[in-house]
Amino acid sequence: MSANGHLADGAPTDQRSVFFFDIDNCLYPKSYKIHDLMGVLIDNYFQNHLGLTQEDAETLHQRYYKDYGLAIEGLARHHRVDPLEYNRLVDDALPLDGLIKPNPKLRQLLQDIDRTKIKPWLFTNAHITHGQRVVRLLEIDDLFEGITYCDYTVQPLLCKPAVAMYDKAMRELSSVSIVRVDHHSDDSTINVIGSKKYGWKSVHLVEPVSTSPPKPVGDFQIPELEELRQCFPEVFKEH
Repeated sequence: MSANGHLADGAPTDQRSVFFFDIDNCLYPKSYKIHDLMGVLIDNYFQNHLGLTQEDAETLHQRYYKDYGLAIEGLARHHRVDPLEYNRLVDDALPLDGLIKPNPKLRQLLQDIDRTKIKPWLFTNAHITHGQRVVRLLEIDDLFEGITYCDYTVQPLLCKPAVAMYDKAMRELSSVSIVRVDHHSDDSTINVIGSKKYGWKSVHLVEPVSTSPPKPVGDFQIPELEELRQCFPEVFKEH
């Protein structure tokens, strides 16, 4: 999987549609509690680097997430925090090797995507190191053709649900002459709303253990990724 999926000059025009997959809490279940572990590391970072109490750290963390889509976006914007240092102490510090394991059912789902018509692509608010690490541990990194991510080396940070982040995904895919981009699967309510507003067909993954929004926010709401087969039968190979 390349970082941007670019084809060499002179390569054949790619007429396939794109199916975007979020990574965290989407390609693996919330029962892994990685989100909870990350929340602890983020709150610790707020306390240690901003001198906040635990309560104030949790409050500011949630406010920045709500306002910007990522805690680090608020930290970089208002406190001149180095995003790469944050990434090293938070995302890259997660003990994922002992938590994330290959999922044969997920791998089969991705293998069943008809690659003659569909380009599977990762779309995450994480930095590249975390995104690549997760899909490697799931042993599905070979089933995606590229990744659009929040680049922690570039200021200002771009992340979902900002329109500029969806523009970034489109720019990265324009190099392979995509005709249309019309599928997106994400677990975050605000990101699903953002992708739907952008004009993509959007899928909201809401596991049974999660709280469902008062009304659906995407074109589809599903409890597990396997139901993508029913939502988009045209995406998968005919058996």
